[in-house]
Amino acid sequence: MSDVQAWIKDTVSQNPVVLFMKGTAQFPQCGFSGRAIQLLKASGADNLVTINVLEDAAVRQGIKDFSNWPTIPQLYIKGEFVGGSDIMNEMFESGELQALIKA
Repeated sequence: MSDVQAWIKDTVSQNPVVLFMKGTAQFPQCGFSGRAIQLLKASGADNLVTINVLEDAAVRQGIKDFSNWPTIPQLYIKGEFVGGSDIMNEMFESGELQALIKA
């Protein structure tokens, strides 16, 4: 396991809700990341940790390798990969995302 992979593993296991995204929660750099933040806030995620993948190319590639998922944003809850913005949207509409975050 590379240093980046180890860092990602530590980050997602030590924080209850982690979003790897383009930009920051205050200034998302893509529409999908912006939507992901809106969904998380609407779901009551107040202990959200965001990682800006645009700041580090190794992390940007590393998270794709870590999850075996090709796109950003990527959401992790309690160390488990949840999905990207489309999956988050579906889960929000069904109430599943809110339940996961409150659990």
